[in-house]
Amino acid sequence: MNDETKYLLKKIASYAVVFTLVLWIILPLFVTFLYGFTTAEDYYNPDKIIPTTFTTQYIETILFTLGAWDGIRNSIIVATMTIIISFILGIPAGYAMARYIFPGKDTIKLSIVGLRMFPVIVMAIPLVVLYINLHLIDTLLGVALAHTAMALPFVILITSSIFAGVSKELEEAALVFGLTRLGAFRKITLPLTLPGLAAAAMFTFVMSWNEVFMASILTLNNRTLPALILSIVAGAGGGAAPDYYKFAAAFIMTLPAMVFVFFTRKYLVTMWGITLK
Repeated sequence: MNDETKYLLKKIASYAVVFTLVLWIILPLFVTFLYGFTTAEDYYNPDKIIPTTFTTQYIETILFTLGAWDGIRNSIIVATMTIIISFILGIPAGYAMARYIFPGKDTIKLSIVGLRMFPVIVMAIPLVVLYINLHLIDTLLGVALAHTAMALPFVILITSSIFAGVSKELEEAALVFGLTRLGAFRKITLPLTLPGLAAAAMFTFVMSWNEVFMASILTLNNRTLPALILSIVAGAGGGAAPDYYKFAAAFIMTLPAMVFVFFTRKYLVTMWGITLK
């Protein structure tokens, strides 16, 4: 077997792997979007693999009759509060991790990652009791605090890598020219790290948007979209919701996140490029 044949076989194999991965991702989305709009007659027709009749009735019912529109609003509010609280706590911690050397630094980093080792379900009952005592149960702020606890370790590690990518000499030069430490951070470091911080904010937003367990156990009336969708398709109906309603709910859940990631993908690439340096 000559070199040209080996190169051709490797190229075919790489294309096959890429095609399989793309199909693995695209096919479930295609099926979800397709059956989210199909009619009940076409869905249950054994002679039709691909439906030919479509309707928006089920999506409109979930959005406006069952309250998914309010869930979308709640999810946006909770995700925004999660980003704000996570950044207030995470940016100073990430900056300290990147700029200062102190005893136990590696242990603290490992402990931050270790916080994600505990299953959330183990903390469910104590957390609900705590929220009841603090009057945070069934509030958007309570859900945002829970999401912050989940997102904060990632925010600290990501921002630490982002700040480490900015040369320390730039801040030292700013200090020489009369700026304070805070002024150097605000005028030198922060503008250079804004794309990475924006990407970290988007990553936090997506995490909060997709989280369902905490939102389900901590709220009853003020539910985020994932918790509301779960209650619609599997909660009150005891799992008896028709399949086409489930596909419609999956469409409502997936589309906003896909649009969000599509318009912000360059910032996510920036974040991973900085953190891998």
